[in-house]
Amino acid sequence: MADIALSPSKAKPQIREVTAWDQLKHDRNWLGFWFMLPAMAFLILFLAYPLGLGVWLSFTDQKIGRIGQFVGIENYEWLWDDAIFWLSVFNTLLYTFVASAVKFAIGLYLALLLNEHMPFKAILRAAVLVPFIVPTVLSALAFWWIFDSQFSIISWSLKHLGLISQNINFLGDTTWARACVIFANIWRGVPFVAITLLAGLQTVSPSLYEAATLDGATRWQMFRHITYPLLTPIIAVVMTFSVLFTFTDFQLIWAMTRGGPVNATHLMATLSYQRAIIAGQLGEGAAISSAMIPFLLAAIMVSWFGLQRRKWQQGENND
Repeated sequence: MADIALSPSKAKPQIREVTAWDQLKHDRNWLGFWFMLPAMAFLILFLAYPLGLGVWLSFTDQKIGRIGQFVGIENYEWLWDDAIFWLSVFNTLLYTFVASAVKFAIGLYLALLLNEHMPFKAILRAAVLVPFIVPTVLSALAFWWIFDSQFSIISWSLKHLGLISQNINFLGDTTWARACVIFANIWRGVPFVAITLLAGLQTVSPSLYEAATLDGATRWQMFRHITYPLLTPIIAVVMTFSVLFTFTDFQLIWAMTRGGPVNATHLMATLSYQRAIIAGQLGEGAAISSAMIPFLLAAIMVSWFGLQRRKWQQGENND
């Protein structure tokens, strides 16, 4: 008993108070935030900061090698009276509208075709992806050679068939040049639309088509009342990305025409590069780039409101 009484008592461990930082580290509601933090930092560093810097430069007269001063909306006033800028706006809208519409039509047709049972379907799917895999500059150089005024394979073939007597100046004529760059963009963009829509088609239950067939529905009626309604959300997303990619296209145009002839193929992106980098007018080039933002936001909002209206018609929650 004496030994027990004389043995020193064990010290009780001290309980540390839980700090706010400990709560944040272990709170399940904050766990998602910690996982998103690297992506947020990446977006802020490589997207938000360059965008904000470009908008700021559009309000200055900065040039390459010289720090600019704040000039307000002077660059935008200059662009308002610039005929070449408005021509680039027209070219961009024409290029985007025609190319996106044709890409959607061809892509949807290919998706419906590849969704059917046919021999060598896997090979055909792989072949459809080829234009999308080829680097943009490489395909642009190939099209530049195809449409070249001296070495065009099209002109050579037509001359040997006796249909024309001299080469067609594809990239030297304003109308032909616009048609050529639109064709090249369609060739590159169709695979993205086709494969994405094909993935959406494969989510449609075959039982719906079987029930419609038993009811005597035609293929057009099945497409109108089954395929298209179920494919609408995917179409909205695909076309939004297609419009954004086409509207901001740069490599294809610059490699093929440099914006010529007579600025006939200048898009807002190529004109911005020409003014900012080649001419050294960073403020003016940034103003042209910033002028693209309202068009891009409009395309996104149209898609978003379309999806929300579709949900409302189907009685779904808009959250």
